[in-house]
Amino acid sequence: MRSGVVHIWQLKGFFRQPPPHVQILLSLCLGLTLCAADSTPPSPDKPWSPPGLERYSNELTNKESPSSAAEPKLEASKIYDLPELIDIAERSHPETRVAWERARTAANALGISQSAYYPYLAASAAAGYEHGPAPFLTDIISGSAAQENVALSLDWLLFDFGERQAAVAAAREKLMAANVTFNATHQQIVFAVTKAFYDFNTARQNVTVKESSRAAAQTVNDAAQARFDNGLATKTDLLQAQQQTAQAVYELEAARGNLSDARVTLVESLGILPSTELQVAEVPEKDLNGDFDDSLDRLIDRALAQRPDLVAKLATVRADRAQVKQARADFYPKLAAGASVGWEKLDVNAYGGPYVGNSKPTYTVGISLQLPIFDGFLRANKLRAAKSQLRAAESELTDSRDTVVRQVWKAYTDLKTARQKQDAADKFLAAAQSAFDATFESYRQGLGTYIAVANAQQNLDNARSTVVNTRAAIHTTSAALALAVGDLAKPVPHQP
Repeated sequence: MRSGVVHIWQLKGFFRQPPPHVQILLSLCLGLTLCAADSTPPSPDKPWSPPGLERYSNELTNKESPSSAAEPKLEASKIYDLPELIDIAERSHPETRVAWERARTAANALGISQSAYYPYLAASAAAGYEHGPAPFLTDIISGSAAQENVALSLDWLLFDFGERQAAVAAAREKLMAANVTFNATHQQIVFAVTKAFYDFNTARQNVTVKESSRAAAQTVNDAAQARFDNGLATKTDLLQAQQQTAQAVYELEAARGNLSDARVTLVESLGILPSTELQVAEVPEKDLNGDFDDSLDRLIDRALAQRPDLVAKLATVRADRAQVKQARADFYPKLAAGASVGWEKLDVNAYGGPYVGNSKPTYTVGISLQLPIFDGFLRANKLRAAKSQLRAAESELTDSRDTVVRQVWKAYTDLKTARQKQDAADKFLAAAQSAFDATFESYRQGLGTYIAVANAQQNLDNARSTVVNTRAAIHTTSAALALAVGDLAKPVPHQP
């Protein structure tokens, strides 16, 4: 193949008057530049709609977009308990897929770093034609040459003072960090679903409490009306009873609103659309007064040993240490081997005569040693940057360890306090119920006052809410302690 003709004498005067095809190319580039300028907002004082914006809107509203994962199929008649909800979240939440893909990216990065140990093999081919003055002996004559060649070359880095080894070690540590971050993402999602599940049940139980309060307020209102009709109560007592009833109705509606919000929060924690209809099981009745299996010291030790975020921080420190070694290796020489084999053909002519030439196989083999002498302090700055990054990672690890200790201590004391409050809350409810029953009976018999009944009713309402909130706190603080220790959604140990 003979192409790529270069007429050297045609270069004369090129920059004074470009050829016609160059003028056309310059005009086209100028037109594209002007079109790009027309694609910016026309003025700074108001928003505008860029050309093609509707295509983005259509793609975002397309529920069948390839980028969106399939929603799980939920049964409308099924009542889902907490383990089933957690399973739905782990299978459908976008954050788990993001963490999974990042772990896969880190695994591919490890493979990229390991490829430096293998030789580099490449094939090449070239053909060209040149016409112009060329020196032959002592005369300058006009001639042309056609050249063709193909080659297969190999380059192999033999020794680099540990630079590749450090790069692979850093990539392997980053893979470990990505893998344990994937586990941490699952733990966070499990905790979010668990908390939302108990918050929803708490809101549902508070609705029941407010319904009981409204019923009690209506009962007291009826009693006040009866006493007023018989001349045994004042108009003020009757108005206060009606006010108490209206307030109970208002608090019931507020509790129902909180229940609706809690339902949306629970559905969103699953990673599915908030509009999804879902039936949720109630919290099973069980003894919440069990003793702690582990002491605070043992819980802290276990958290320091297994928390995935701490493992990720440690892996980051180890990766930064490897990068410091990699930066140091740049100061040392590199030894490489190279070889190539190919075929080359060259034809030349002079004064327009016939072409003469020859073709032959070619090959090369050799070893090279490379040692940069001066690079504008590039390697020194890279080493200083790597050391600074390592010191920052070490400081972050120390701070994270202290944070984990504080988190475990707080979750432990919160759970212990919640369990201690449960017995007091149960006694509070029993006493408030007895006081209300006795006070209301006295009022109904004409022996008590409305103020005493209203106070007893308010105390009963507070006692019921306290019991519900205390039981919910035990569940949520138990989950928080499991998350702080790293026991929540703990992965199964790898079996070699």
